[in-house]
Amino acid sequence: MCPPGSHPLSPPSRKNLEAWRTSLMSFDFFFFPSLLLSHSLYVHAQIYEKQQYGPIYRDGLKSVSVSSPKLLEEVLRKDDKFPSRGDMSAWKDYRDMKGFGYGPFTEEGERWYSLRQLLNKRMLHLKSSLQYGGTINEVVRDFTKRIQYLCQCSPTGDRVTDVANELYLFSLESIASILFEARLGCLEKDIPAGTQDFINAITQMFKNNPAVFIAPKWSHNLLPYWRRYIAGWDGIFTFAKGLIDKKLEAIQQCVETSLDVQGEYLTYLLSNTDMSMKDVYGTITELLLAGVDTVNMMGRWVPSIFSAYFTKKCPHSYQQIRAPLLWCCGEVLWMYPVVPVNGRVVSENSISVGGYQFPKKTPFLFCHYAISHDEDTFPEPFTFKPERWLRDENSLPAAFGSLPFGFGVRSCVGRRIAELEMYMLIRQYEIKPDPAMGELRALTRTVLIPEQPINLHFVDRRCDNAA
Repeated sequence: MCPPGSHPLSPPSRKNLEAWRTSLMSFDFFFFPSLLLSHSLYVHAQIYEKQQYGPIYRDGLKSVSVSSPKLLEEVLRKDDKFPSRGDMSAWKDYRDMKGFGYGPFTEEGERWYSLRQLLNKRMLHLKSSLQYGGTINEVVRDFTKRIQYLCQCSPTGDRVTDVANELYLFSLESIASILFEARLGCLEKDIPAGTQDFINAITQMFKNNPAVFIAPKWSHNLLPYWRRYIAGWDGIFTFAKGLIDKKLEAIQQCVETSLDVQGEYLTYLLSNTDMSMKDVYGTITELLLAGVDTVNMMGRWVPSIFSAYFTKKCPHSYQQIRAPLLWCCGEVLWMYPVVPVNGRVVSENSISVGGYQFPKKTPFLFCHYAISHDEDTFPEPFTFKPERWLRDENSLPAAFGSLPFGFGVRSCVGRRIAELEMYMLIRQYEIKPDPAMGELRALTRTVLIPEQPINLHFVDRRCDNAA
């Protein structure tokens, strides 16, 4: 896939980056915004612009781009009590059009804070998340059976093609089993009707999201990406609403027959809070979307890079690295931040960052890919070195150099669940890259994804140990 120990996304030439930037300023961007914004050069442009303009500068969108761990820490340490992500108008537009409430991604201010406090009780706290360990373990066990079945169907007996789609099914089954307290059957041989449509809808929405965000609203009816974006959200909400309504019917039946209403998440929201159905639809749909897509993105990068490095550079070291699995996963998420660009708007006060003074309501753009590959903080930033995260070394990389789940009160609400799922999954198999695959590159589809389908070979660790 790439030279031993090297980064599959080594920097492109200056000529290619200049050509890409020229396209952004031309009619190409107007007609093909999704193509240009998802190009593999997009994340490298963060590094190029940092080299050109420094670690803090105003970009073409009138935001202040921040590209170093130290400056990122300055902004986040001065965040508002109720942090604002910035412009989520495109997501809000759809909810307003369709009559759905805002969820943890789209809500702001005190309403957001109250919602997060409610959601944190059942998901973010470590003690709360551990109660789902049994449920996730069951899902992992069923996913293992599906992987075994797919491997048996392959010519080599251990190969799975398009792993991303399988991980979508795994992550959907996992998060749904928590949110809806029921299994969907996504890991059976016959996938339930509508499941693949939901997965395709997520892909379609995210693929068109950058174009919708960048392009002016007057262009929505002229070019097809707005219609595709809306169609994607329609598919997402239709699927989620169907599951919510089904759970609501089951709760209502329990009430009518005087049975105890039991459940940990959706049942809790429906039975013990004052949330309106409008807000329940918005909140649960956003949690479902986050749980499916974030875990899937982690699942795409972690096994593929993890396997490529250890198969080529140190093929006999799997036994040695099983214990420090945590920092191996951390290295992958540092190399490939799931969300390569994020933002904040500090609304309450003016703010000083890097010696510059900015008025309140200044939008800041966090260039996480450039931050992760900051050479002053991370020596050899394009080399896979999990040992850089070892706690017993004299010095550790800056904490703000890698924030795969965000920071502070607005960090990922499903972090504990995502970590639990990933560790349970990876410990099961020794994962090897398909030799037929070429160089692995990334696309930006709001989140960072591999450019091509990932094919991997799965070797059961238990069989290997038994041998």
